[in-house]
Amino acid sequence: MAPPTYVLRRSTRSRRLRITIDPEHGLVVTVPVATRRGWAHPERMIDTFLREREPWIRRHLDAQARQRAELTARGGLADGAALRYLGELHRLRVTTAATGRRSTVGRVVAIAGPELHVSLLPRDAGRADRVLETWLREQARFAIDATIADHAPALGVAPAAVALRDPRSRWGSASRQGRLMFSWRLVLAPPEALETVVVHELAHLRVFGHGPGFWAVVASRRPDHVVWRRWLRTHSLELHGALESGAVGGAGGIEASAG
Repeated sequence: MAPPTYVLRRSTRSRRLRITIDPEHGLVVTVPVATRRGWAHPERMIDTFLREREPWIRRHLDAQARQRAELTARGGLADGAALRYLGELHRLRVTTAATGRRSTVGRVVAIAGPELHVSLLPRDAGRADRVLETWLREQARFAIDATIADHAPALGVAPAAVALRDPRSRWGSASRQGRLMFSWRLVLAPPEALETVVVHELAHLRVFGHGPGFWAVVASRRPDHVVWRRWLRTHSLELHGALESGAVGGAGGIEASAG
């Protein structure tokens, strides 16, 4: 059987062969630049490595395909579809608003389960994704700010600035200048997962790196951080494709490397 097809990337930061099951591109093989000794023609090395890891690759590609099928089956953003929020699947109830200054979103806990009620003004017809994203960003800002307020004093840190974005390669980041960035999509995940990422980035304001000292700081606030980091890896494709009506893409791919 021929090895799986893949997308080849070359990176100046790469020192060895690495494969990633990417939510958007599938199997991605990353190798050093061609000018690095021994990497001008890596095809044979890549084929050998892919054959050795083929069961692992097939397993994760199959899991990715199942997740895509599940997302499609949830119905996109139509009335009656399902969308994850705060870690729970919510039924979408999409209606047309007769009056109002803006389209609105509200969370309702019904007997059948939690729902998100999306009321669209005529000018926003067909733009449920934008209306939902605006509302979700507001909820994410509130949740992240509150979580920072809970943990920053205990860790003895104070962020210089906090930004919300929609990155494709990470859930959060911290700069040496004290600036923090978080994905607004964390609000789709369970609160424990959001809290884990916030604690992770706050810990970087004390320890810049991922050595034992850093993980000790993280564990002091979230002893179960491994569980929630794994949850985010497992659900990465789902969270990044949450507001897409067609193909979904995302970040946080699963990796394996040679050497």
